[in-house]
Amino acid sequence: MASNGLFIVFDGSEGCGKSTQVALLRERLEKMGRNVLLVRDPGTTRIGEQIRAILLNPDHAEMAMRCEMLLYMAARAQMMAESILPALNEGRIVISDRFVSSTLAYQLGGEGLTADEIRTVADIAIRQRWHDLTLLLDMPVEASMARVRRAKDRIEQRPMSYHQQVRRNYLAQAAADPKRYRIVNANREIPHVQQDIWSAIAPLLNPEP
Repeated sequence: MASNGLFIVFDGSEGCGKSTQVALLRERLEKMGRNVLLVRDPGTTRIGEQIRAILLNPDHAEMAMRCEMLLYMAARAQMMAESILPALNEGRIVISDRFVSSTLAYQLGGEGLTADEIRTVADIAIRQRWHDLTLLLDMPVEASMARVRRAKDRIEQRPMSYHQQVRRNYLAQAAADPKRYRIVNANREIPHVQQDIWSAIAPLLNPEP
């Protein structure tokens, strides 16, 4: 796996602590001498950051869900071409703050969007290079949303019932693909969450022969 890089995704609801845990993991891996690329989805590239600004702008309330889904995929397509695939081909560890798992949680069901439709478009956008492991930081929605102190973006402004469904969609993904997902209880102190994350990742860094 090392020769083809390692692709790790952190995902979960707003306020679940992804950014904190991503930074801690990156620091630990780099201290071990590992070459790490950190990306955020959507974003990272010049084009991706412009798409991100469009997606999260509260002024774009009229955006259709299928348009929203396709914009996320467009940003990923650029990030894969420009950042992720070159890094993986160099054998680096790529850590992504969100990925297709977010679309399968946030856009699923909107305007009748199915998981099969989303995955079909994703296959094109990411060139079928899916994650090796997604760490799903899970906690009650009321607790996670209470952590969001800044002005809420267009997605975060949606009603609590929407975010409850998003959480259910995340958990359903993990249940359907337990080999590539790990659910981590994020409603705890940072060191405890960090330890569970490391326990999930360590076997991928030193796979058995």
